[in-house]
Amino acid sequence: MNAAALAPIIDIADLHEVLRTARVRPVHLLDVRWALDGSTGRHAYLEGHLPGAVYIDLDTELAAPASPEAGRHPLPDPEDFAASLRRAGVQDGSAVIAYDDTNGSPAGRLVWMLRALGHDAAVLDGGVSAWDGPLETGEIQAAPGDVPARAWPAEQIATADEVAAGEALIIDARAPERYRGETEPIDPRAGHIPGAVNLPFTGNLSEGARFLGVGELRERFEAAGVRLDQEAIVYCGSGVTATHDVLALQRAGFTKVRLFPGSWSQWSADATLPIATGPNP
Repeated sequence: MNAAALAPIIDIADLHEVLRTARVRPVHLLDVRWALDGSTGRHAYLEGHLPGAVYIDLDTELAAPASPEAGRHPLPDPEDFAASLRRAGVQDGSAVIAYDDTNGSPAGRLVWMLRALGHDAAVLDGGVSAWDGPLETGEIQAAPGDVPARAWPAEQIATADEVAAGEALIIDARAPERYRGETEPIDPRAGHIPGAVNLPFTGNLSEGARFLGVGELRERFEAAGVRLDQEAIVYCGSGVTATHDVLALQRAGFTKVRLFPGSWSQWSADATLPIATGPNP
């Protein structure tokens, strides 16, 4: 494995190889366990985590405060994000491996953020359950890192206006019932962005919550109309699980992919923006 260029998703054998080369460049393990209902998070980290891993809080360190104008998980201010990374010990030019204990989407949020800024990072496929050694308990206090603040690049993110322009393929990563507008447990209005195709992020996974292979993912996305030469913009409820689709698309070789960070939580809060319901785009 080429340690200088991590794939967006790596398996446990790849992780061991990255750790073996840690003397060449630093490697940071970051634990991003999180759930909307609080069922997993820092308490799970303290009970057992990969050796040396530092906990990152999704709500407070990977997102700015929620607002109707920006959504439930807006991207944090670049300096705030850099400060969180430095607190976790991340050094400029290092490799970051993130993991969680659910389906890879919390870790995917961090990995997408880092890769968008040009920092080498990957999700550990299978999360904490993939680890084949003993776990460590308690809090890890890392030596301060030196990651500089970098502005969020426009070529990696999309605004609501760009989504509404209809020039890109819009992908909705939420569950089908939310896409169809049959239920909306969180956001102001039910439905989806007109023209969006539904590709639930859970469809990227096989049994055991592992990512599908490159070929299977490519078939999935091509069947939905994704093309190598066309830009795709992905959204979900608040910009977390959409990163799962973005990384899966990148794993499959699609490079013209952007995230709509505000996602449905921002779109549905603006009464001037149209919505669609039902199974069709």
